[in-house]
Amino acid sequence: MGFKIIIIDDNQVKKESIDGLLDNINTKGVFDYHSKTVSFAELTSIIEKALTLSELDGEIDKKIHRAKEINDVLIKLLASSGNMSFSLILIKTDGGMEWANEGFESLHGFRLENYRESFGNTIFSLDPSSEIANLFNKCLKEIRSVEGNCQVKSKKGEIHWLKIILTPELNKQGLIEEIVMVELDITSFKKKEDELQAQNAKMKEIARNLEHANALLEEQKQEINQQKYTIELEQEKSEKLLLNILPFEVARQLKTKGRAGTRQYKLVSVLFADFKGFSRLSKTLDPKDLVSILDSYFASFDEITGRHYIEKIKTIGDAYMCAGGLPLSNKSNPVDAVLAGLEIQNYLNALNDSKVLNNLPVWELRLGIHTGPVVAGVVGKKRFAYDIWGDTVNIASRMEQSGHVGMVNISGSTYQYIKDFFECDNRGKIETKNMGKIDMYFVNRIKPEFSIDSLGILPNELMMNLVNKL
Repeated sequence: MGFKIIIIDDNQVKKESIDGLLDNINTKGVFDYHSKTVSFAELTSIIEKALTLSELDGEIDKKIHRAKEINDVLIKLLASSGNMSFSLILIKTDGGMEWANEGFESLHGFRLENYRESFGNTIFSLDPSSEIANLFNKCLKEIRSVEGNCQVKSKKGEIHWLKIILTPELNKQGLIEEIVMVELDITSFKKKEDELQAQNAKMKEIARNLEHANALLEEQKQEINQQKYTIELEQEKSEKLLLNILPFEVARQLKTKGRAGTRQYKLVSVLFADFKGFSRLSKTLDPKDLVSILDSYFASFDEITGRHYIEKIKTIGDAYMCAGGLPLSNKSNPVDAVLAGLEIQNYLNALNDSKVLNNLPVWELRLGIHTGPVVAGVVGKKRFAYDIWGDTVNIASRMEQSGHVGMVNISGSTYQYIKDFFECDNRGKIETKNMGKIDMYFVNRIKPEFSIDSLGILPNELMMNLVNKL
């Protein structure tokens, strides 16, 4: 809003009547009029008053414009949701109501000016439960939008549930200048909520009636579950026992088909391990101690071979026999068998070093590996046992017998499959019992470029990636 200062000379006063002149001035938005000559100081004071009132008018215009904008937005939002019962109120920081839209009357039954006359100018009289006052104080304290629900009574005595939203409007200094309060009539929603609660109470009653029946069923269920648990334990024991006797794939065939025949394999690596001087050791140790030590060694062998996908076939006295590449075929079994052999010998060598320091008898192991075809499967009807047959088994046994303690002795056949990954010493052709001369090699270690340890026992990722591609 602007203002005007009009200077009127005496001639104009003479030409027009004072009343007519004032009418003319008012139509032009004149702020003040003086019929006598004013001093400069008086003129300055008049201008300052005009500026002050102009600023106040501008602020009021801005507040009204802002309130109308919020009102228009709310109308659009609520119109889209089918709910037009809301009021918008501009509130001073002391709680005084400056302005309200038309929704105020529909919610409270009074126009704002009538409400002020009857109940006062603040919002605190709207809600006897003081919920609005609490929200208002929280908004002032935390300087942020807050919301809550309250119950009010209209002029007609009707109870309404309102959703209250208070939003602070800040000035340039970040202080609250006024608060915008929105009241939404949620009475219909509260009624639906009450209906749902009533339905929920009925459902709870039904649930209570079912509890007794459920308790009886639960007792029966517990009995059934206990029986089921007992059966599952026995079944688990049976399956573990079966897997300790037979390879997983063979055990699966027996369970699903009731039988598991023999099968020929073209590429299998057979590993034999045997303790040197076992007869001498057995004479110096108590039988229980002897069996206990042997059991601990074979348990460690089982763990090592299992990590390298080698299937334990059987033990015969102090001899340990296993094979890779069955019952599921693979092309990596020569490498797998040699890795297992190196790890077994390294484990036993480290254990013997400790025994020497403690003046205990050492157990020395010969270990041999040969790769070739075999026939494998389960034979007989009682006391099922998985076994393998063929010259490959016999040659692998000769590799063990022709080996040295602490070393991994392999045939020339196995060497051809593993030579790219391991450092080996060629032993030449060695005479064997009933088999003639056979090419043999000692495997010393994994080649340095394929090993993660200084001894060359453990393969690195590069080697495993190459082996997996075989």
